[in-house]
Formats: sequence, C-alpha cells, structure tokens
Amino acid sequence: MNKLLAITVLIAFFALGVESFRMPRQAEEEKGTFANVMDTLKSYYDKSVDTASGYVETIKGYKLEEKAKNLYDETVSAVTTYAGIFNDQIYHMFYSQDSS
Repeated sequence: MNKLLAITVLIAFFALGVESFRMPRQAEEEKGTFANVMDTLKSYYDKSVDTASGYVETIKGYKLEEKAKNLYDETVSAVTTYAGIFNDQIYHMFYSQDSS
C-alpha cells in the first residue's frame, strides 16, 4: 500500500512538473503595412471569386443555355419556313404560267 501511495505521489509530481515545461506559444510576428494590404486585397479577391462563382451557379440553375438553344432552334425553323414560302411566291411571280 505504501508503494502504491509513493508511486501515485511520484506520478502526480511528474505530471505537475511536465506542465511547467510547456513551451510558450510564439506570438505571430507583427506584419508590415505591405503584408496587411496584400492580405486585405487577397481577402477581397477571394470574396469576389466566391460571389462570382455563386452567381454562375445560380445562372446555371435557371437553365438559360437550354432555353437560348430552344429559342434559337424555333427561330431558325420559323425563318426557314417563311423563307421557303417567300421563295415560292417570288418564283411563281416571275415564272407563272399563263392559262391561255
């Protein structure tokens, strides 16, 4: 029992002694004006890139590319149809057959 008490006291002593040997944290070095300006500019750049990425993702969510392609396809189809009708009208105007 005395040995257990002695070992417990030694362990407690070593544990308390180890805490006193902690290395103090090194304080960050003072940054110069140039470093502060660069850090500020970098943070603004990062925020603007994140914002732009968010806008791009939002726009992709609207499926504008698909809508624009559909609009283009429908427009081309309509213009082709009316161009064909106009072509036929012009042809028949110049090369109409006389019924006589």
